[in-house]
Amino acid sequence: MADAVSFSFSDTIAGYVSRFDSGTRLLGLKTADGRAFEVSLAGDPSAELVRNLDEPYVDASGHLDEMLSPGRFLYVHGIHYPEHGGRFDAKRLVFLGRGAEDYRFEEPSWWVKQIESLATFYRRAQFGDGPVDFTEYRTEIRLGGDKTASHVQETDTISRLVYGMASAYLLTGKDEYLEVAERGTEYLRKHMRVVDSEEDVVFWYHGISVDGDSERKLFTSEFSDDYDAIPMYEQIYALAGPIQTYRVTGDVRIKNDADATIRLFDKFFHDPEQGGYYSHIDPILFSADHESLGENAERKNWNSVGDHAPAYLINLYLATGEQKYADFLEYTFDTIADRFPDYENSPFVQERFHRDWSADTEHSWQQNRAVVGHNLKIAWNLMRMNSLKAKPAYEELARRIGDIMPAVGSDVQRGGWYDVVERTRSGDEESHRFAWHDRKAWWQQEQAILAYLILDGIVGGDAYRREARQAEAFYNTFFLDHDEGAVYFNVLAGGTPYLLGTERLKGSHSMSMYHSAELCYLSAVYNNLLINGREMDFHFQPDPTNLPDRVLRVSPDLLPAGSVAVASVEIDEKPWTDFDADGLTVRLPDVQGRVKVKVRLRPVNRK
Repeated sequence: MADAVSFSFSDTIAGYVSRFDSGTRLLGLKTADGRAFEVSLAGDPSAELVRNLDEPYVDASGHLDEMLSPGRFLYVHGIHYPEHGGRFDAKRLVFLGRGAEDYRFEEPSWWVKQIESLATFYRRAQFGDGPVDFTEYRTEIRLGGDKTASHVQETDTISRLVYGMASAYLLTGKDEYLEVAERGTEYLRKHMRVVDSEEDVVFWYHGISVDGDSERKLFTSEFSDDYDAIPMYEQIYALAGPIQTYRVTGDVRIKNDADATIRLFDKFFHDPEQGGYYSHIDPILFSADHESLGENAERKNWNSVGDHAPAYLINLYLATGEQKYADFLEYTFDTIADRFPDYENSPFVQERFHRDWSADTEHSWQQNRAVVGHNLKIAWNLMRMNSLKAKPAYEELARRIGDIMPAVGSDVQRGGWYDVVERTRSGDEESHRFAWHDRKAWWQQEQAILAYLILDGIVGGDAYRREARQAEAFYNTFFLDHDEGAVYFNVLAGGTPYLLGTERLKGSHSMSMYHSAELCYLSAVYNNLLINGREMDFHFQPDPTNLPDRVLRVSPDLLPAGSVAVASVEIDEKPWTDFDADGLTVRLPDVQGRVKVKVRLRPVNRK
């Protein structure tokens, strides 16, 4: 066995079958980076098929000899013994599909079913079997969906739940999901929104603390990194859920809130001299340089510059087609492409900056460290933006990140993607050191999956498809909680769930339903429409009188021009023919009140 050590331990190998001898029960595996391992199956290990949420266990133990064909990708969990140079005894095998070339997460309905299960879990956790009453909402949700004693309602976590429910409606058309999204949006507008008429802006409270019939507003952030300040990312994510709901309903009040919040960004967070956006402002003067901000004064970071796009801005553009949002997106991505690369010093982008864009390598916990998922998130969103306005710098940086990251940010032994690592190596170090641990967070797996899916779907190539499949495989094998529902926050390096502290929770300051639902929504879009050439249905429920010229925009994401077209439309379950197939728009009937719109999209050109 490669790199043998002198003690026993359990671990996971993700690899491709190179050979299997049914007589000796020895299995040859090659990892993603080509290292060879010999695995003994003599102890009759269990074997199973990967399964989606709400699916039963499927035993494959009796079919090992037929299924271990060369080239198949699988996971083997077992025990390493140091004897005779190293021996690995398998205890559990996980297959990704019945055939050697089958990957179950590429099935047309895989991600749609998964988002339904997520929506069911979070609706039950927050509201039980009763009505959707957001006074009962809790930020903190335990592993099984039970609520903690804390009755703090954070704006961003409500918004993230709303995003997930709106996305579930877009894919399924089930009214119960839209009900949660709309009631959550109304609750945010009533309880967390502040309309500043004098400045002509909207800003959002961090949250509220509820005690019976009374509530106490939490104006500034109570999260340790941002305490007693107004962080940009909280204002950004306050828009995530409402804007996804706006895509479905066309409610103009939501758009007005978004425009007023963008005015807040431009008036108080924007740096007109050096460019970009500050990460924090103080709550009294709305100043980015006030001394009360401490180390957050006059700082810029990935969240303040880049998070606009995925959280709300791309979806706001998709819903409206307005040029001002396209211009904002272009400004954002030009800034990223210009300021974030730092390849003379590190294989990772720079993420934190002083006002003059010099690197901030001493900030709080981050120091000179890289968040692996932020690099992947940049690649994913650059490829989206490149479909709206192509620039060589966008695709070049996206592909560079996609090519570099597997060797420095992924686990080529077990699969999956790491969390935070040192940006540079010291002395004779051959790998980038982990900042604290080698655990893997659910949201960073999402960024890897979406980055490589969109690179595969637009650029093509075996390498990107392989990375996408490996990332999807790890997530669907190890992050789905088949006992309690939804997905785990973190797993250990080998895939075992990590269930301590806040990482035991299914709801927290960091986790609601946003990333897991976004992954389902866009994985379905990229897998079906860009990669595998399959039609998809999307659902909307607007009032035609709310839409300019009664035109509903139905593009599911920023995709390459001409890659997708409208195949058919139904309004209130009846065929409707007034649509622009190539323009991805539907002209709605001249009626008052809501209509249910079902749009089938078909792929036109694909790699």
